[in-house]
Amino acid sequence: MNMTNSAVAPPAEARRGSIAKRAAQIVVMLVLIAATLFIPVGNVAWTWAWVYLGLYLLGIAVSAFFMLRTNREAIARRSESAGGEDWDRILAGIFSVVYFLGIPLIASLDTRFGWTNELALGVHILGGILFVLGFALFSYAMITNAYFFTVVRVEMDQGHRVCKHGPYRIMRHPGYSGLILQSLGASLLLGSLWALVPAILSSALLVLRTAKEDDTLHAQLKGYHRYTKQVRYRLLPGIW
Repeated sequence: MNMTNSAVAPPAEARRGSIAKRAAQIVVMLVLIAATLFIPVGNVAWTWAWVYLGLYLLGIAVSAFFMLRTNREAIARRSESAGGEDWDRILAGIFSVVYFLGIPLIASLDTRFGWTNELALGVHILGGILFVLGFALFSYAMITNAYFFTVVRVEMDQGHRVCKHGPYRIMRHPGYSGLILQSLGASLLLGSLWALVPAILSSALLVLRTAKEDDTLHAQLKGYHRYTKQVRYRLLPGIW
């Protein structure tokens, strides 16, 4: 998302409630991911699954630490999905299923039935590095941008301006770039080449979502067209 880096703060009580709601959403998501990893494989001793979950938890903890100190409003706003574009609800829903459940499910089945031969340790480590870098980029974008919604929407009455700070100085949608790195990294970290199929599909959905979101911001967000002249690239500097 590329919106503003300053926001109108909601009442403290409402904000606390929204933050608690977002925390509950994350817990449910982690439980679903863990179940999707361990139930199909039928084994809780899967080392790389625990590494994956550990990195996920660490990333969430570090991100939450900085956001609670600097950008509580963004956490509160990410708990709400109302007001988004109709096309985005469809794309975001498909992406969530493919990314959060598809990658761990295929990796789990792959591990159980041995579809992918044992990968070298270096491949797992490379996957972990990509996953961490992607999570860091996603979190950096979220911390920088107070209106980093889970859905595409523009709220000019809340003081939206184009965010030009942090990673937004280099690319227009750094959060999506981070998610693509996470998708590809998760598959390699879990040791499944077959899991690259949902990883690539989720990445393709993000590319489509980026293009659609860019059109929306051009039409609705004041100053965005001028910003695109300054920052030419959407996801990958030098390419697109």
